[in-house]
Amino acid sequence: MEGQIWFLPRSLQLSSFQAYKLRVTHLYQLKQHSILVSVGEDEEGINPLVKVWNLEKRDGGNPLCTRIFPAIPGNKPTVVSCLTVHENLNFMAIGFADGSVVLTKGDITRDRHSKTQILHEGSYPVTGLAFRQSGKTTHLFVVTTENIQSYMLSVKDYPHLELDTHGCGLRCSSLSDPSQDLQFIVAGNECVYLYQPDERGPCFAFEGQKLIVHWYRGYLIVVSKDRKTSPKSEFAGNEAQNSDKQVLNIYDLCNKFIAYSSIFDDIVDVLAEWGSLYVLTRDGKIHVLQEKDTQTKLEACKSMLFRKNLFEMAINLAKSHHLDSDGLSEIFRQYGDHLYNKGNHDGAIQQYIRTIGKLEPSYVIRKFLDAQRIHNLTAYLQTLHLQSLANADHTTLLLNCYTKLKDSSKLEEFIKTSESEVRFDVETAIKVLRQAGYYSHAVYLAEKHAHHEWYLKIQLEDIKNYQEALRYIGKLPFDQAESNMKRYGKILMHHVPNETTELLKILCTDYRPSGDNEGPGTLEGKKANSEEFIPVFANNSRELKAFLEHMTEVQADSPQGVYDTLLELRLQNWAHEQDEQVKEKLHNEALTLLKSGRFKTVFDKALVLCQMHNFKDGVLYLYEQGKLFQQIMHYHMQNEQYKKVIEVCELYGDQEACLWEQALGYFARKEEDCKEYIAAVLKHIENKNLMPPLLVVQTLAHNSTATLSVIKDYLVNKLQKQSRQIEQDEQRIQKYREETTRIRQEIEELKASPKIFQKTKCSICTSALELPSVHFLCGHSFHQHCFESYSESDSECPTCMPENRKVMDMIRAQEQKRDLHDQFQHQLKCSNDGFSVVADYFGRGVFNKLTLITDLPSGKAAATIEAGLQRELPARARRGT
Repeated sequence: MEGQIWFLPRSLQLSSFQAYKLRVTHLYQLKQHSILVSVGEDEEGINPLVKVWNLEKRDGGNPLCTRIFPAIPGNKPTVVSCLTVHENLNFMAIGFADGSVVLTKGDITRDRHSKTQILHEGSYPVTGLAFRQSGKTTHLFVVTTENIQSYMLSVKDYPHLELDTHGCGLRCSSLSDPSQDLQFIVAGNECVYLYQPDERGPCFAFEGQKLIVHWYRGYLIVVSKDRKTSPKSEFAGNEAQNSDKQVLNIYDLCNKFIAYSSIFDDIVDVLAEWGSLYVLTRDGKIHVLQEKDTQTKLEACKSMLFRKNLFEMAINLAKSHHLDSDGLSEIFRQYGDHLYNKGNHDGAIQQYIRTIGKLEPSYVIRKFLDAQRIHNLTAYLQTLHLQSLANADHTTLLLNCYTKLKDSSKLEEFIKTSESEVRFDVETAIKVLRQAGYYSHAVYLAEKHAHHEWYLKIQLEDIKNYQEALRYIGKLPFDQAESNMKRYGKILMHHVPNETTELLKILCTDYRPSGDNEGPGTLEGKKANSEEFIPVFANNSRELKAFLEHMTEVQADSPQGVYDTLLELRLQNWAHEQDEQVKEKLHNEALTLLKSGRFKTVFDKALVLCQMHNFKDGVLYLYEQGKLFQQIMHYHMQNEQYKKVIEVCELYGDQEACLWEQALGYFARKEEDCKEYIAAVLKHIENKNLMPPLLVVQTLAHNSTATLSVIKDYLVNKLQKQSRQIEQDEQRIQKYREETTRIRQEIEELKASPKIFQKTKCSICTSALELPSVHFLCGHSFHQHCFESYSESDSECPTCMPENRKVMDMIRAQEQKRDLHDQFQHQLKCSNDGFSVVADYFGRGVFNKLTLITDLPSGKAAATIEAGLQRELPARARRGT
């Protein structure tokens, strides 16, 4: 009232400066700028002045006044009723008691950059002004004692709209924050109204005459007169007040409850600063209201609301204060428990659904299982799956609910709607559906999610649709098709043998999935090991034969087991066949297979198979391939096929000479008349000199039918040959003796008498000899130049050298073989004439007595050692023989 403006900091130390000469009537402090706008008087009369102060700049210790201008509209003297400034400093509005509103547009801190004009004229005092900024649109709310209007300042000519036909008193209007969509609040005596720039919003019925209205952090602060008996005030003493008291109510409009209420005496104003509310009363006191922290406030509110079962209000309160999801979930749970205990199961399940992700699902599931409320439980489990929070047990329970309700449509919707994301455990779902008998649904899931094993189990074990199972296997990748055919091949072979056999043929040759659209030859097909599928045909020999024959035709390099099995199968068919023509055909097929050369590595196995089935031709063929000539002969001997025995000896006797001896022994043991065959054998033995005559006689002595006449010719021929051999040996001995005598005489002559060289021609060039010449004792003479040209050694005759070298090589060979004991033993065992072998080695000097001459000490010791050596060497020679 003295023209001063006072500053009250948080430290509550007052300071002031003289702003006007007379009085200050209005102040407006901008929130985002250090700019203060004031209205006051410097002289008596109705002449209000507007001053704009920059609080950051000083002018002689006081804030700098950047602008002064008169406030009255035109020249009409009227007092200012209210003042507001836009936060962007481009708009300022001043309301007057005569109903006028002056708008300043531009920079309000400078005269040159702003323009002032009358925006509104009326007959009722202006009681409130408020700017509303939404995007690029600016509105100005104007309220008088009789109406409410909205001006659009971002459009030329400032169009306006009347929002209501009743107004309010001074200080009974305010603008809400964005939580209430920046609505204009107007407090009448009966209701509080909220307005948008183009319409009226909701209203709230608050009793009492409204004195002051403010908006603070989502709360509506209303000071009103209350003529009723009011509760005790913590600030106004302990006695109840009954008349003309002012009630301060703080409303939470979002959650629709009173956050605070108290009684005061003569409130001047309610101020919001430093995070608290300050209530200034006429008695010069300032009361501070501090908001409790969110958690304490929520706990207190929830406790009160829960006692009154106002759960919806508790939920809204928690949301408005941004309570975390755990806290909200607890409210939903308690609300659900409340509804459940009241028997409202449908409402309860809706609250429990809102706890999903925080509350353990078993808490809810147990409740509704006990209550046998399958419909509610199904709804909860569905939501649990939609949020991908279900486990295998939840899937099992949900599917069982569907099956109990026999709700096929819901069941199909559950398993078919999640195309992009599967929200349940597929394998568990398949198991449950299969157990409940919903095979078509289980098959759908198995096929869609590539659970091949389950698909085939259901098709083969439950539906018995073998054709479809076989078709499905044919679409699988190679590895899975192979493993499933090994697993289910026997079942499929039993029911659909032909189709199964065809699929196996493809699988083992050039497999491509039936759904593969790539052209032929683009990719090389895979093939399985055909031998591994032979057990599949355990009771289907006809299909097995067709499969094996196909494999041998298409793949020559099929595993050995394929050929072994095919051979056994053909031999079985041949053995059991009664029709002679068919039997002959099967015989030829089996023999052809044997001759294919595929049984060289499994010779013994093929031989056993042929012997088991008494397949004679096969046995003989294998004996021949294995060079088992004695087995061939024994086979014919067992069957008493004499001609075959002779044929075997003739065919293979050259490779195995003992066959003739065995044949002779065989016929010798026969009591039948086998003279013809014995004679044939003896003839060959005689030609090949295979047996000594004495052994032949001893062998035939066991046969009572073989008389002397049988071997008479053999013995005569043998004796004659031996006589001729003796004569030839005696002649050769005589010849060697004469030659030896002659050579010894020549040696003596060379030693004792002179040698006369009478050759007149060179032995090489046959030309007449000329000096110098070279003569040898052998009687050959050479030109010296011929000798030097052809001779390899100065001491050897070129003409006699080849023959002499042969002799020397023979001598050296005999000397090298002198100690070949193992070779001697081997030849002695294998030779038919052991005496000739001994004579040969004797002639080589193997058995000659050797004397070793070393540098031994003279005397008795040397003689003793030499005698010992003389005794040792003959003993070793005898052991070597």
